[in-house]
Amino acid sequence: MNRLFEYTTNHPFLVAAAAILFVLAVVIAIRARARGSSLISPTEAVLLANGGAAILDVRPAADYQAGHIIDARHIPASELASRADSLKKYKEKPVLVYCDNGLASAQAARALRELGFTKVATLRGGLQSWRQENLPLVKGEGKKGKA
Repeated sequence: MNRLFEYTTNHPFLVAAAAILFVLAVVIAIRARARGSSLISPTEAVLLANGGAAILDVRPAADYQAGHIIDARHIPASELASRADSLKKYKEKPVLVYCDNGLASAQAARALRELGFTKVATLRGGLQSWRQENLPLVKGEGKKGKA
């Protein structure tokens, strides 16, 4: 115990830096838990989609038609609460939500959790990260919120 006290008095800046890093780690963990949905990479999204997850595009219709992930259902974020019943069979199954940059999908994921969906994930970086990985997109009409 004396050595710990001696180390602390001899290296106050190192001890302070370690304490600050510890507090930051705790804050980040709490914020991630409060967010409730998991952020997944495009590669993990492909695995999730291949495993039978519902893929949900919450962007505006024009953006959806310009290019979307294969088999993605289109439900704009503004209509999510009223059209969530079309996804009711996925309440206990994985649901991947994405938008252009990840901001709208985080809000949509929060709304889905409030509606009782238990396995909601968002695409980290949105469709921008999907494009950066050179993963395929489909243009035109696709599924319109049908489960």
